[in-house]
Amino acid sequence: MGPPSAPIDVGAATGDAVGRARPSRLGIGHGGGRALIIASVSTIAFFGVIGLVIVNAPGWPRFQDKFLNGKVFVESFPLIAGAFWVNIQLFVLAEALILVLAMVVAVLRGLPGPVFFPVRLLSTVYVDVFRAVPGVLVIFILALGIPGLRIEGLPTDPFVWAVVALTLLYTAYVSEVYRAGIESVHPSQAAAARSLGLSHWQALRFVVLPQAVRRVIPPLLNDFIGLQKDTALVSFVGVVEIFRQSQIRQSGSFNFTPYLATALVFLIVTIPLARLVDWLLDREKGRRMAGVAR
Repeated sequence: MGPPSAPIDVGAATGDAVGRARPSRLGIGHGGGRALIIASVSTIAFFGVIGLVIVNAPGWPRFQDKFLNGKVFVESFPLIAGAFWVNIQLFVLAEALILVLAMVVAVLRGLPGPVFFPVRLLSTVYVDVFRAVPGVLVIFILALGIPGLRIEGLPTDPFVWAVVALTLLYTAYVSEVYRAGIESVHPSQAAAARSLGLSHWQALRFVVLPQAVRRVIPPLLNDFIGLQKDTALVSFVGVVEIFRQSQIRQSGSFNFTPYLATALVFLIVTIPLARLVDWLLDREKGRRMAGVAR
């Protein structure tokens, strides 16, 4: 009989196989340098053809002057980037409110028993209404309509009502994300908590919600990327944020390059957040597959 063979680490072997089989986010895969070269050449060729078509178009010189004017860009970018601070304020205030209110709405929609039917109905109507109405209409109605009522004690600052409108809109969306996370937790988890003597609310708070929130972090980040972009909608009610500032610069220079500067700021902020979402999704997928392998 030969010497005993070394023990095989099944988990590590399975993890390596899963890692090799998992494609990259860009879809290149793990075929080595050849796949990377083919992908690079095809990408360069694709965008090269598009670039040649654009620069050889009859209207390219005029387009370049009106949309890609370097002098106007340099003059406009500092003011536009500075106005983005208003968007950040809108985003942070609205997000803090949304995270709390959306959880409340999601929990209310899941309350059991006929006695809570009116609460479930009202929360369902709220979600349906604010998911159906376009965001710009909600912003117009609240920021222009409510101050027009001249009710004593109500604020008239459009910034305040812009925060309220964004909060109401995205609470409806985020509550559905929370609700999906809550429903993804197996009922046996709550049943086990109840069998240990926890009340319904204690089981929800200490067992169900922590698991649900952990599972929905990536889709939550996707919603907040959308919220960050939708802060530009408040420019229609007079709030001077990044998009409104670009409109002011455009009307003063009769050039559309300030809009390019605005787009660049959003790209700088949004793309890293999108990659963070991808990383979280990959990590969660790897965790699930490692659990299956065990």
